Amino acid sequence: MSLTDSKQNVEDIEYAGSGSPSIDIDPEEERKLVRKIDLIILPTMWLMYLLSYMDRTNIGNAKVAGMQDDLHLTSNEYSIALVVFFIGYVLFEVPSNMILSKVNPSTYIPFMMFLWGIVTICMGFIKNYHHLVGLRVVVGVLEASFAPGIMMLLASWYKKSEQSKRFSIYISAAILSGAFGGLLAGSITSGLEGAHGIRGWRWLFIVEGAATSGWSIVAYFILPNFPATSQSKFTAREIELAIARLATENVTARTAGSKGMGHIKALKTAFKSWEMYILTVGYMTIVGSSTLSYFYPTLVNGLGYSAHMAQYMTIPIYAVAFVVNLANGVVADRFSRYRGIIIAGWMTLALVTSAAVVGVYDYTARYVLLVLMAAGLWTANGCGLSYGGSTFGSMEPEVRAVALAFMNGMGNLASIYGAYLFPGEDAPKYLMGFGVTTAMCFVGIVAYGAAHFLMARKERRLAAAAA
Repeated sequence: MSLTDSKQNVEDIEYAGSGSPSIDIDPEEERKLVRKIDLIILPTMWLMYLLSYMDRTNIGNAKVAGMQDDLHLTSNEYSIALVVFFIGYVLFEVPSNMILSKVNPSTYIPFMMFLWGIVTICMGFIKNYHHLVGLRVVVGVLEASFAPGIMMLLASWYKKSEQSKRFSIYISAAILSGAFGGLLAGSITSGLEGAHGIRGWRWLFIVEGAATSGWSIVAYFILPNFPATSQSKFTAREIELAIARLATENVTARTAGSKGMGHIKALKTAFKSWEMYILTVGYMTIVGSSTLSYFYPTLVNGLGYSAHMAQYMTIPIYAVAFVVNLANGVVADRFSRYRGIIIAGWMTLALVTSAAVVGVYDYTARYVLLVLMAAGLWTANGCGLSYGGSTFGSMEPEVRAVALAFMNGMGNLASIYGAYLFPGEDAPKYLMGFGVTTAMCFVGIVAYGAAHFLMARKERRLAAAAA
């Protein structure tokens, strides 16, 4: 997969996003185009993220399936293995998206996915803790290209009022990967245990890594580039319409014929945006709280289930979140001006349930609260991404690439300290973990509530100035 063709129609570009379309837009023609965009991007992206999230989180399934005993891991060493993934992941997101703004996504993203799939396969052959940590670092660096890259692609193809639904579909892959991860982990670790002399948890890495690399090759032929550089997937008229319709909601898009912004200027411009900081703080609280998902198998195992049954009992947690998240995506697009309030509402649900878990020790009640908490956090996650995508939509593409990657990268920085919130010695109450999660949810409510009112005030001032 060569990157030599990546600068096609990108070197000399100009930006369209003034709010006035350059052509007349026929509603029926636009609907057909949106359906085509959906059919090309969403299924491909969805399966890519499903596999990506499995590769990231299968360490939790491998842990309870025997990896911890075979590698003689302490609770602290397991936490370090979680943390090192996010160090490379966070550090390389912004540089990766800066590269992406100048190359073809259809080549760059699948190529990086192919590589981390190979590294995941290698994790099935590790011999000790140091091998585990080293390969987790590499996977983190390679996966840093994916999430911000796909976010950039979605924000570059869809209008602001269309993004909640698409980002909810995007995040649903991560949610369902939790359910599939539990199902597959239970099937692979038990069904392949000892096959060819290899432990079941090792087969988990081998099988899922092979699936990732295999799908990356398929995605290379399906995934589109940015609107102005997708001639192989769309007609000239469709590209013209795709760019023009974005202008109706002030989403800046590339058009052929002028020059893009340099990396240094894009960085400076992005870091002058106060919106980027407040949405980053909010997203950090969502992701920090959502690190709970890494411990679902452990937490459920602590409720009295066997290791294999604990894998399966995580499925309802994700299933409920999956349904609630998709329903919220539809509603949030209809009330797109209130995304901040909507997110704060879901964070409130997460806060209440997390606080309740601290004082409730009945296993059944705790399980129900985990289900409700997951629904609130995952739904806030998808909506938080669309809030960023729509807010940064009026930025020039290079600036938007930096802002989205910074928000997602710093958000995932929370996963570093989140990995230490549920140490094994705190079982079964995990007071520290749920206490910190409750506090983070409160900060998230404040951040997104403030973002809503500050952005609404900014819109009113701009409207008054234009009148």
